[in-house]
Amino acid sequence: MRSLRDKLGRPLRSLRVSVTDRCNFRCFYCMPGDGEFTFLPRKELLSYEEIVRLVRIFASLGVEKVRITGGEPLLRKELDKLIESISSIPAIRDLALTTNGYKLPEMAYRLREAGLKRITVSLNTLRGDRFRAISGSGFDVDRVIEGIEIALKAGFEEVKLNAVIVRGVNEDEIIDLAKFAREKGIYLRFIEFMDVGTLNRWDLQSVFSADEILEVMKKEFEFLSEGRAKGETSLNFRYTDMDLGFGIIASITRPFCGDCSRIRLSADGHLYTCLFSSSGFNIKRYVRGGCSDGRIARIIYKLWAGREDRYSEVRFEKLSGESPSFSKVEMFRIGG
Repeated sequence: MRSLRDKLGRPLRSLRVSVTDRCNFRCFYCMPGDGEFTFLPRKELLSYEEIVRLVRIFASLGVEKVRITGGEPLLRKELDKLIESISSIPAIRDLALTTNGYKLPEMAYRLREAGLKRITVSLNTLRGDRFRAISGSGFDVDRVIEGIEIALKAGFEEVKLNAVIVRGVNEDEIIDLAKFAREKGIYLRFIEFMDVGTLNRWDLQSVFSADEILEVMKKEFEFLSEGRAKGETSLNFRYTDMDLGFGIIASITRPFCGDCSRIRLSADGHLYTCLFSSSGFNIKRYVRGGCSDGRIARIIYKLWAGREDRYSEVRFEKLSGESPSFSKVEMFRIGG
């Protein structure tokens, strides 16, 4: 097949694989605790064998990076077996995972030994009471911090932190989170509150922007801008007093649709060409319908070649302060 690019000339390089729609947290920006959720029955989930088959097909189309997501991916049993299988695919040069960190203390070493290269942990606050409020759970933030520390000892090539910053919720912890990450030698990415899905009651006034985050950081630290790497999500900055940086994912105020090279595979076998998609393409029916790898590859090729998603740029251009009214798939169903 010729080089695969979408209608805007963007290549397919990154696949995000959700292995479950379930989560043990109820974070307000993803799966708020007052929502009613119907989770996928086991038979609807892609098996590990089906996922590995699809990853191999995606690799033949140019995918080099795979990230395992959820829901909370560590809730899926024997996840290390999936990691081991994907890590054995020669074309996949980067295998990462995003987690809320709660099960990391017991799983970090197994994941590393299975071949997981990088891990990202969500940590939106260091305060116990606030952690319970944000996560909608009775869990203790110290357990997540323990997981982070064990992940560092396990020898991953990289451990990162993600912190969603929401006005009126945790913007007062920006400096504390940065200091925590610096002390641990971890790259921290601040994330603007995004209008993913339909349940999180997003509004523009709740967005603590990239510019505002930088103004707060300048009060305590000196750093230089390193821009955003092509095809990546994060604006990167480097501290002048140490060999470490931080990032900001600014989907709202500095959208990066122009070189987005990511596709998402949901736990029930649907492909989404944008995080803000309203519907997905059911690739599972072809996987379970006896189709050859070649035919499935041609179907994926056609899907990506027809892609023209640029939701965040359109939202930014309108700047109405409102999320478009059409229904969007929930983040816990396709991963972040």
